Amino acid sequence: MNCPHCKTQVLRFPVPEEYAAYAPKDAPGATICPTCLVMEPDEEPPSELPDFTTIGESFPAEPDAAVPMALGIGLLTSLALYRQQITELFDAVEEAGTDPMLVLDRLAASGSVDSQIDLQGRKQQLEQLRE
Repeated sequence: MNCPHCKTQVLRFPVPEEYAAYAPKDAPGATICPTCLVMEPDEEPPSELPDFTTIGESFPAEPDAAVPMALGIGLLTSLALYRQQITELFDAVEEAGTDPMLVLDRLAASGSVDSQIDLQGRKQQLEQLRE
């Protein structure tokens, strides 16, 4: 399956029950593009999680951090609408031992990521909101 925006092969993943409320369009799974970071619903996700580090070396490999990180990035398209959800997801990433703000920094600096959103700008806005 390819990204509808940049045609890159997307990562498909199931959304665990504890994160179902954050899934796009209440789908049982989601896709994230490793290039533009666009997230879409996946009605028939695979049963196993993919290797999220294909997005970038800085992306968490541990599922407890990778899934909420991917979902949080997908919601960054509208910080105004999803502020609470992003905060909750990034808190879960931190509890799993990964700094989500550092991940955003490194993804923004990565030559392989060409995000449709301004990762540095969103990171700064999130830091202000979380203070």
